[in-house]
Amino acid sequence: MAPPLLLHVYSTFGVGGPQVRFAAIANHFGQRWRHVVVAMDGNTACRERLDPGLSVSFPDVGLHKGETTGNIRRIRAVLREMRPRTLITNNWGSIEWAMANAVRPLAPQVHIEDGFGPEERNTQIRRRVLTRRLVLHGCTIVLPSQNLLRIASDVWRLPRKNLHYIPNGIDLDRFAAQRTPDPDRAPVVGTVAALRAEKNLGRLLRAFRLASADGAVPGRLVIVGDGPERAMLEAMAQQPGLLGRVHFTGHRPDPAAALAEFDIFALSSDTEQMPISLLEAMAASLPVVATDVGDVRVMLPAESHNNITALDDAALAAALRRLLLDPVARQHEGAANRGRVVQTYAETAMFAAYADLFDGRVSGA
Repeated sequence: MAPPLLLHVYSTFGVGGPQVRFAAIANHFGQRWRHVVVAMDGNTACRERLDPGLSVSFPDVGLHKGETTGNIRRIRAVLREMRPRTLITNNWGSIEWAMANAVRPLAPQVHIEDGFGPEERNTQIRRRVLTRRLVLHGCTIVLPSQNLLRIASDVWRLPRKNLHYIPNGIDLDRFAAQRTPDPDRAPVVGTVAALRAEKNLGRLLRAFRLASADGAVPGRLVIVGDGPERAMLEAMAQQPGLLGRVHFTGHRPDPAAALAEFDIFALSSDTEQMPISLLEAMAASLPVVATDVGDVRVMLPAESHNNITALDDAALAAALRRLLLDPVARQHEGAANRGRVVQTYAETAMFAAYADLFDGRVSGA
């Protein structure tokens, strides 16, 4: 008898937090399920994270942007043909699938909401709020941050019984590299991020320049990742105070190897919820400087709270400067971050919670 089929829908299957999490879950459970992954934009770059022995396909289901009514008909035809055990939709980009399954559902549905793009950074778009309230009312909803849990309950007004807070988890062994401080090497500030507007890496470049404006602070900045803002950011890096000190690596398939080269991890985003990149940095025993977004303050231990800043260049620069000048603080805070992940964010609990949802053992799934 064939394993149950799970149908996953993403606006993109490029490398990002939700896609990396799915890869970790699928790899962990192996042949427990078969998977179909629909990438609405055709980008399947994150398939590099999937074990080759998995049963995974990436069909083109023939949807057309802007043709909502026609797409809903096509989606219902796909659901009838594939008959998935569970339909798993991800974020606003998959909302047409939730619409198609809302009236006379053809499959049990789990909807995972990881956060918002820059257009909803400061406030929720009313049309989207009402749509979510209507079409997600009967779904099981997974939320990886306490901030999203509050929004789903208080703003979208979804039934509290259908909401499940499942924090992201991390492979502790994979990021457990021991780092030996090198007093002869200038410290490296690094980040791992998609180069998109909401990550506001321009803020990180400006803050890094401010942190060493007097020439007293050594260091380099390494940006790991790719995306539509790369050319603009590379042009910024040619400015005085940054020229020759910033390195763009592009996409690297193994973030653990990249993190092992950093001394400080920086997150400069305008909007996040529970960033996996931050968990990875914490698991790698890195001190962190981060903007105060989403669940960042919940994730980091008290020892690191002085490094959580307003969405402001100068505030981020001050936190960077302190750590760049204090190797003892870097080591102490990095150890505290690792301890927090070990205690709270091991991936085993995440795996068990998602297995219950995907197998239908949770009410509403």
